Amino acid sequence: MHLSTAAFAALLLASAHAMAAPVAATVENGTTTTACAEEDNVSLTLRGDGIRHMRIEALQPDYLDKIGNDVTAPDFSGCNFDGGAHPTDPAHRFKKRTVVLMDNAQWRIVGMTLPTFWRAQRVPVQVGTRKDSGFHLLQVFKKENGKALEAIVLYPSDGYWRLKPLPDPRFGDGVYGSSFLLGPVQATARPVVNIASIRIVPRPLAIHVRFTDGGSAVARVDEISRTRTALDVTLSRPTASAQPFAVLRSMYVTPDNADVSEVRWQASPQAAQQVLPLPEVKTLQAAQVRFGRSLPSKHNTSAPDIAFSGFDDAAR
Repeated sequence: MHLSTAAFAALLLASAHAMAAPVAATVENGTTTTACAEEDNVSLTLRGDGIRHMRIEALQPDYLDKIGNDVTAPDFSGCNFDGGAHPTDPAHRFKKRTVVLMDNAQWRIVGMTLPTFWRAQRVPVQVGTRKDSGFHLLQVFKKENGKALEAIVLYPSDGYWRLKPLPDPRFGDGVYGSSFLLGPVQATARPVVNIASIRIVPRPLAIHVRFTDGGSAVARVDEISRTRTALDVTLSRPTASAQPFAVLRSMYVTPDNADVSEVRWQASPQAAQQVLPLPEVKTLQAAQVRFGRSLPSKHNTSAPDIAFSGFDDAAR
């Protein structure tokens, strides 16, 4: 029997997936204390040896159906600044612009350059065949009944990502909460990932990120729905525990004033789920981990939980 080229490729892919071995990640809690609800004082660092693949999801909080009011306004009451840039940030100046890089029946992708930004890096970006550079935000909108709904934001100059599911219809456009870094994290005053270039392939939608150290990642958009936004991520190089491959950045003041207030995890795929309040987390081993909230927050109430799972040692 002779297999077609497509069938043979599918067989090879299935064999590669079967050979993948689960790998645990180490999660370290570097959260500091703050009274400011607009300050990223939460840093949850992920390390591991030999990880080539993972899944990253933004999931609706479990309490979403129980809330009637979505609080999304900024809260500077406990801060030493009242909006705009953080007072400790550098202020590099740019010409403000907004560019629609792609707009079709399914997707709208927009690049934005802000008047000031805390880093000077200008990263080349390619969307389909269109090339540009110097954006501080890349926004991915999914079209639903002709309406563009934002689900993904990537900050090229410092490597931060934000994800959210499509919003509950009761709550307008919904709201982001936590952000995360993906790739070789550099431990500066504020952690960053240095990106050399970004290429977005529209069909199927995938974000190719090349890092300045020569490695790369491909984040395939697996799902954008009212339940979740999910990325299927493959790294070009296996991770090493000496350098974090991801950091979740968020805010915690009190359990009811937080974008993340607890951590849920499984130490292995077969293990029972464990839960700890964020302040009690030190270091843990996780085959999958979810950073989120069980208690409704008075800050960014509908913001999603962020989960990392599917760690294994095979590329996809």
